[in-house]
Amino acid sequence: MSPKPVIPAAPWIQVAGVRDCAEAEMLLAEGVQWLGFPLRLAYHAPDLTEAAAARVIRALPAAAVPVLITYLISADEVAEFADDLGVRAVQLHGEIPAAEFARLRRLRPELFLIKSLVVRGHDPEPLLAAAAAFVPDADAFLTDTFDLVTGACGATGRTHDWPVSRRLAECLPKPLILAGGLTPENVAAAVAAVQPAGIDTHTGVEDPAGAKFPALVRAFVAAARAAFLREKNHPR
Repeated sequence: MSPKPVIPAAPWIQVAGVRDCAEAEMLLAEGVQWLGFPLRLAYHAPDLTEAAAARVIRALPAAAVPVLITYLISADEVAEFADDLGVRAVQLHGEIPAAEFARLRRLRPELFLIKSLVVRGHDPEPLLAAAAAFVPDADAFLTDTFDLVTGACGATGRTHDWPVSRRLAECLPKPLILAGGLTPENVAAAVAAVQPAGIDTHTGVEDPAGAKFPALVRAFVAAARAAFLREKNHPR
């Protein structure tokens, strides 16, 4: 069996939507550990081609954690795509059956597998029930926001009811990563409200043209780190 990759200890900071090598280098220099590459998506256009993503990932230092973010629901397709890209982690946003998720774990035991949980309302119980089938094989879960207007399941740039994510963080036996509309202005409040193992942002650190803006990334990382430190020193 292939060994698990070395993953930095939580808390984790991920920025999704990396567009090129220069942007990846900037994110790493600003203290971002996890770099997300959304590809083969159901609702959004990718930020770069699959070939370009593979080139960026190959150029990353060993300490970086490249993450494939995808809506694919076939274990074979996900495994092959992850191999082609050279990622260390996969974030599954689609309606992948639990049996296929378990099969992906068997096919690629070395991958860090993250299952997304899309928050659609104010009741955490349906998500807890849905997550139960993935608990044995998931390394972590991620909560994101459903968009009522577009029907997008995640990557909406919108926040959700944080008490839902807090309940999931408390009850799930695997770490929870919080996503959904996080910005330098609200990430500290989000960490305090949810107490997640990690946080993820995409559009919250971009300029109007969709490029990651160094000052926003710097502010986001600083606010997140300070919030995680406060929670560590003063647990609730």
